[in-house]
Amino acid sequence: MKKPPPYLLSALSGLLLFAAWPESPLTFLIFVAFIPLLRLERQGIRKRKFFGWVYVTMVIWNASTTWWVWNASEPGAVGAILANSVLMCIPWLGFYSVKKRMGDTAGYISLVIFWLTFEYIHLQDWGLSWPWLTLGNVFATRTSWVQWYEYTGVSGGGLWIMAVNVMLFRLTLKEFKSGHFKKLLAYSLGVLLLPFVLSLLIHASRIHTLVNTPKENVVIVQPNIDPYEKLSTGSFDAQLHKFIHLSDSSIDSNTVLVVWPETALYSEHGFVEDRLKESFFLNPLWDFLHRHPNINLLTGLEAVRIFDNKHSSSAQKIPDTERYFESYNSAALFDSTGPLAFYHKSKLVPGVETLPAFLHIIDSWFEKLGGTTNGYTGQDERTVLNTTNHSYHIAPSVCYESIYGEFMSRYVRNGANVIAVITNDGWWGNTPGYGQHENYARLRAIETRRWVIRSANTGVSCVINAEGNIVESRPWMESAVIRYQVPAENSLTFYARFGDCISKLAVLITVLFLAWNIITIIKTRTSRG
Repeated sequence: MKKPPPYLLSALSGLLLFAAWPESPLTFLIFVAFIPLLRLERQGIRKRKFFGWVYVTMVIWNASTTWWVWNASEPGAVGAILANSVLMCIPWLGFYSVKKRMGDTAGYISLVIFWLTFEYIHLQDWGLSWPWLTLGNVFATRTSWVQWYEYTGVSGGGLWIMAVNVMLFRLTLKEFKSGHFKKLLAYSLGVLLLPFVLSLLIHASRIHTLVNTPKENVVIVQPNIDPYEKLSTGSFDAQLHKFIHLSDSSIDSNTVLVVWPETALYSEHGFVEDRLKESFFLNPLWDFLHRHPNINLLTGLEAVRIFDNKHSSSAQKIPDTERYFESYNSAALFDSTGPLAFYHKSKLVPGVETLPAFLHIIDSWFEKLGGTTNGYTGQDERTVLNTTNHSYHIAPSVCYESIYGEFMSRYVRNGANVIAVITNDGWWGNTPGYGQHENYARLRAIETRRWVIRSANTGVSCVINAEGNIVESRPWMESAVIRYQVPAENSLTFYARFGDCISKLAVLITVLFLAWNIITIIKTRTSRG
């Protein structure tokens, strides 16, 4: 039988990954998406060529699913797609080497382990973290399949996908005796179907433990303000009054929390974080809160703090002075007395908000979105924002922080009983980006069993229950408000309590694989010498 050409196998894998990704209805294709690449390696091509064809696959996958980044920054999109594709090749190169030195079984196991290790490292703070395509995210619109994420997080989905791909590929090799083939077939079906059954059982058990609906409600505002026109001259006052008008239209006597999106308070005039009460431009905000003394406001805020010394590596000197300032993309909690608490966004967007030091030479590429590297200062701790009536202990997620599962789980360990995502997805336009971002938050709900309230400037704003279902939403590009009675949940899931155990185990096994590979190389060279 004639071997399929490498370009066909490479392109097919990339297209299958694209076809399976949210918000596609063809999610099931993820279980066979890597089989063409496995077939390609089986053809015995050289390592350099194998890397080249794997890279083509990853470029197709990245470009077809995250092309919309182009709308925010053209060079940033190109850089992200090409760089992320290179990083995704590393586990495959490791698999190629291990399989060659240690045989088929060790090789295929190493592929699964190396991929999980790569994804875990990519979720950490290293300057180019871009885990949008973490494999387990593919089930963001199929939450009924992965209710067990409360134990494993998305790494459990990655393990499931990679294991099924490898096992189904082995079935196609026709190198087993009849009895062994049937046994492998049974194992493969078990690995494929057992998670579905487990998810159904978990869902059924949760029906009997749902919390009571509270009397208090939350008002979520979607103002639909074009982010590219947000800083037009003299617009801040009109924008602030729009927020207030939309809020007033839905607040009732049971409202305890109002939520505005990322950088709702963002002005060319600039705000000093510890002097907000002194800002003339915020007088309408304080008037609004005085008229509603029983509510708290959670809002996005861009502000600065002034220091007498270089307080951090990201602090910038104020021209012609000996003082420094830090800029923050924040979530701020207010009541009628003023600011109650702040959280400074910590997961900064590569390129737009941060870059590793060795890439500072390309800062100018991103200036139109506010400039990078020394742009924002984050914080180390996961600060829970507590409402004054103690109804809600809020885990704030600013911008794209909600794609980081273990990161968000730390809020829950710190006492958060609800997750609030405040974001501005309008930079990307009407593309798949905002839909993917919305649906990824559904996975955070399952992992932590917390309700998610999501305020997005241009949409989609929504309420997500603890099973990952969207129970209320407002359409893209509409001014809208949601008022909803959001329960606060306090139990800790296994994942929230212990974090990403699967990935940490994968990292340990990867270290053992690498150590064994080094020992094998040394022994081989010694025997030759």
